[in-house]
Amino acid sequence: MARHVVVGDLRVQQIERKDGRRSWTIVWPEGTVHTEADRFLRLHDGSGTQRTYAYLLVDHLRWLERECLAFTAVQLRDLERYMGIVGAEVRMPLGEPWRVGKRPYSHSALSTAAACLKGFYLHQSSLGINDELGKRLDRSRLPSRVDRRRSFLGHVKSSLPTNPLAPKGPHRRHPKMLPDGARERLLETVNAARDRLVVTWLADGGLRIGELCGLHLVDLHLRENAACGECRAPHLHVCHRPGNPNRAEAKTKHPWRVEHGIVTGGLIKRVSPAMVHTYFEYLTAEYPRGAGHGMLMVQLHGADTGQPWAPVGARRMLGRAGKRAGLGVVKPHAFRHSFTSAVLDAADGNLLIARDAGGWASAAMVDEVYGHVDVHDPVFDAALRTVWGEAK
Repeated sequence: MARHVVVGDLRVQQIERKDGRRSWTIVWPEGTVHTEADRFLRLHDGSGTQRTYAYLLVDHLRWLERECLAFTAVQLRDLERYMGIVGAEVRMPLGEPWRVGKRPYSHSALSTAAACLKGFYLHQSSLGINDELGKRLDRSRLPSRVDRRRSFLGHVKSSLPTNPLAPKGPHRRHPKMLPDGARERLLETVNAARDRLVVTWLADGGLRIGELCGLHLVDLHLRENAACGECRAPHLHVCHRPGNPNRAEAKTKHPWRVEHGIVTGGLIKRVSPAMVHTYFEYLTAEYPRGAGHGMLMVQLHGADTGQPWAPVGARRMLGRAGKRAGLGVVKPHAFRHSFTSAVLDAADGNLLIARDAGGWASAAMVDEVYGHVDVHDPVFDAALRTVWGEAK
């Protein structure tokens, strides 16, 4: 089964597989597959990257059609011009307007688009198409001291790949935190035990909304010395299951398995006493008996009562609760930002602790997004006063 989203002449096609998994490709108006795009997207099958690349690539392919550029004729300057049209800063004539009425790509989207285009044309080059462009894109640079620290066996690396299409200049993201007291105000506002669980688990667990809605009851080891033997304290296992009926998927893909009904592996996260309390309140008060799907989060009302609850439902619930509490629209990821920042502060800036507590891919990512200095810290104050010539 498949459904499509029309984007100009070419369109992105979502394919529903029999095993519950989804994939994306690009097709022509008459429904035939865009061969070159499909070959490239198949390299990312089974990942969220495939969907993102499909929508970024279809925009570029439409631009190529308008410019009458064949893959064999595309030059690096053409790709740089395209990046300028979608929002990057480039010093060259850009030609006719593109994506009229739409906002330019953000810095993050530009970085992803650059990676997508580089990957696509390097794949074309590997098939013998436009070797010259492949050589121009396949560049490398000397690793910096930071690169050597971040990468495995970084001390022996002599070069690292670079992308000439990537946006220039440093970029520091500023995560949107929850307002002070947001958790308490939300808990006063929501009525269902399930919704109290959502607020508590997002706040105390630093979970992504896809991770929370993708949990199964067997993933929860909420007592000490659980049978998995992987963590003495109460914990849960975040397992990537692309076939969940509510389409909730964990972003992390750590290996996991079930043996004799016991889950091992996955991303292991500690749980707080408040998380355990809201779980038992929800399970005894609202969780339907005989739910065969075995998932943690269920719908409480409507025709699909008792069925797995999709992430979009949790997002809407939090949005409504935030407005009732006078907080505006509350988004699930704000809990994760606040959690990671709080752990980083409590751990005296230990990036490894913050990385593992939040399930981040690397300590470097935590440092980039959350690393900061307390302007009231005595050491910070003394350093400034020394610079200002006021040292005592």
